[in-house]
Amino acid sequence: MTQTIAPRVRTLVLLLLAATGLLFAGAGPVSAHAALTGSDPRQGAVVAKAPTQVSLTFSEKVALSDDSLRVLDPKGKRVDQGDPAGSGGTTYAVKLHGGLPDGTYTVTYQVVSEDSHPVAGAYTFSIGAPSRTTVSVSDQEAGGGVVGRLYGFGRYVSYAGFIVMVGGAAFVLACWQRGAGVRALQRLTVSGWLALTAATLGLLLVRGSYTSTGKVGDIFDLDLLGQVLQTKTGAALVSRLLLLAAAALFIAVLFGAYDKRDDEEKQDLTFGLSIGGLVVAAGLAASWAMSEHASTGLQAGVAMPVDVVHLLAVAGWLGGLAALLVALYRAPADTPVDASAVRRFSRLAFGSVLALVATGIYQSWRQLGSWSAFTDTRYGQLLLIKIGLVVLLVGIAWISRRWTGRLAEAVVVKPRESADAVTDGDEDENESGEGVSAGTGEKEPAAARAAATRAGASGSASAEKGAAASGKKGATVAVSDEAGGDSERATQLARQQAAIDTARQKQRRDADPNRFGLRRSVLAEAGVAVVLLAVTTMLTSTEPGRTEEQARAAASSSAADAAAAGALTLDMSFDTGGEDGKGVVRVDLDPARVGGNEMHVYVQRPNGRAFDIPEVKVAFTLESQDIGPLPVVPDHITTGHWSAGGVQLPMAGEWKIAVTVRTSDIDQATVSKNAQIG
Repeated sequence: MTQTIAPRVRTLVLLLLAATGLLFAGAGPVSAHAALTGSDPRQGAVVAKAPTQVSLTFSEKVALSDDSLRVLDPKGKRVDQGDPAGSGGTTYAVKLHGGLPDGTYTVTYQVVSEDSHPVAGAYTFSIGAPSRTTVSVSDQEAGGGVVGRLYGFGRYVSYAGFIVMVGGAAFVLACWQRGAGVRALQRLTVSGWLALTAATLGLLLVRGSYTSTGKVGDIFDLDLLGQVLQTKTGAALVSRLLLLAAAALFIAVLFGAYDKRDDEEKQDLTFGLSIGGLVVAAGLAASWAMSEHASTGLQAGVAMPVDVVHLLAVAGWLGGLAALLVALYRAPADTPVDASAVRRFSRLAFGSVLALVATGIYQSWRQLGSWSAFTDTRYGQLLLIKIGLVVLLVGIAWISRRWTGRLAEAVVVKPRESADAVTDGDEDENESGEGVSAGTGEKEPAAARAAATRAGASGSASAEKGAAASGKKGATVAVSDEAGGDSERATQLARQQAAIDTARQKQRRDADPNRFGLRRSVLAEAGVAVVLLAVTTMLTSTEPGRTEEQARAAASSSAADAAAAGALTLDMSFDTGGEDGKGVVRVDLDPARVGGNEMHVYVQRPNGRAFDIPEVKVAFTLESQDIGPLPVVPDHITTGHWSAGGVQLPMAGEWKIAVTVRTSDIDQATVSKNAQIG
């Protein structure tokens, strides 16, 4: 039975890890947690006089470096001077050289949001009139590429290591103290510590490239590493490494000296280890809370301790689940997991779930802010998936609880039968082949004792015969060697018999249908937990719904202000049906009046990044007066940006503005909206 289950376990684990990898591979670049909500000059604006500075406003505070804000002229030459600096609140500015000529200028920015995630983007404005530009911003990708995937994988491994390490230790201390002597549980907990330590070191190295250049070759740049150590995230990672040193000492005591103590000494040591372990685990959880979502935004002072409780509850539940799974499958036959240990873990898991629900509701309210954000934002959609996985996990846990109850009932129903079996075994030890070894109280195979007796008798007879025949010392030595060989043979037979007995005992234990059902349900729980952890890691690197909606509101307000000033902005989603055929096209018309107008067209991917397509065409139709369509073919300015000047609209009214986008030789689509002109 065990031989058939073990391959299934390995196969399931590999499939779950593959699914997790697909989740990460399918995830795009890390979403910005600080959104650009305004700029001066604004995107696509045509100003008559060259500005003295460019300022950007974000939805939250950001960290700047020397090259965070850059302004490039049409030839790609930098025209900004000095370092960028804050100009009040969440607005940051960089000064420009004087006497800038007319043309289209590109503003690029790459900053780090307050919750540690990189934010990058670019836009254009024009002085005097739009012009062609050689600047390409297609590589503006923050947190993406190979480095971004490495950083995301490191975050997943660090979360998994923390959960396994803390949950494994909690399972031993709170549920099954005999597990301190089980090597499989020791290896599990130590593996969690090693994974968390290695992932933390890796994140510390990758962090500099992740938030700046995004190049693999810059991972080992010591200058970037020095800059990381001066940031909030760098301090959190270093603090985590120091706490891991204390965690190593805790694990050494738990799986070393603790197992060798008697019951009375264990009680005092259990209390000390519980307090110390809780302090270390809370400190490790705080290293995430102090540098990520909880550290910024609404009610940060409340959110950080809530986040610590949330992480500890996850570790107690999912990490304890991993420890229980290992104990059920890998515990020695003479140290099986009893029903009482499973019941204690069930109570621990129930308390953890209650804590998860309470803290999760608060976190959801804080990060979403509205019911519509569940479906209108990527964060809300991922959160719905996470809630579904948690509900599924609780359902499987309920099934495990039923198997635990049946296992306990099976132990209680036949206690006398088990005792009688032991007594009969002691009385019939000569027939059954088992006895009790003096001095240790452990059962010793009768075959081994018989072999040892025969070896002793043979040795004595040989010794007497040799002494009588020759009386020589050499003969006695030879006979002693022969006796020693028989003794080694007896010891070998004893070990073989003990291994056979252990295998039979494990086979009988695994044949218990209640224990088998419990093992299968716990294995299913662990499988769902792996996917749940992957979704949770993606949530931590996704822009919160509240922030995304605030950015949308700010953009709408900016568009409304522009419309009030006489400008018109229209956003239209398109899907040509081909590869990379989805996106959003934006049309800016200024001043949106009768006569000549300035038009800018921007094409973006669904994630907001600008990208080029082979062709963009615009047509204006005033159906009420049977005018049009009036075609306009804008000129390509830069990545994802087209412009046309002198767009003549002869009459006021409700015009239909149709945009045709072509993403390949055969894939194109036309989208349209109506707008009041004049």
